[in-house]
Amino acid sequence: MADRRDVSSWLEGEPAGRDPADARGHRLGLSEAGPGSLARLGRRVGALLVDWFACLAISAAFFPVTSDGFYLTRGSSLATLGVFALENVLLVGSIGNTLGHRLFGLRVRRVFPTTTGENADPVWETAAPGFLSAVVRTLLLCLVIPAVIWDADGRGLHDRVAGTAIVRR
Repeated sequence: MADRRDVSSWLEGEPAGRDPADARGHRLGLSEAGPGSLARLGRRVGALLVDWFACLAISAAFFPVTSDGFYLTRGSSLATLGVFALENVLLVGSIGNTLGHRLFGLRVRRVFPTTTGENADPVWETAAPGFLSAVVRTLLLCLVIPAVIWDADGRGLHDRVAGTAIVRR
């Protein structure tokens, strides 16, 4: 029979795999706060909304399905998703951020788990993640579910699989 301690253990303490003494992103070689630290949820959602509304406007202008109703709802939903995917692959792969990321002071960078005392490679701190990582990240982001599953550091599954993280600029 199950004991109360077995059931309630998930309510106590830090998420699995995270040491309470470590800050978010410490395992990835990222700073605890300020530029280069992992971006918080509010900024990431704000950037996503800016990107999505920009894609809605582009879709309504170039791929209209209807001429009545609110302007942003006139475009094709598949075209909106396609424009969003194209924006993410091209901009994240080449410069490391989208329009929304730029407005909210964020960027996407490659990260590698580090062992204690190991310094991260300085080249990866400023370089864009590249097109392969951007394609993998974007495909998973467009599926939505991987983006709402987070690890102990607060990175979405799409970022974890692509080997990236959204950090503050």
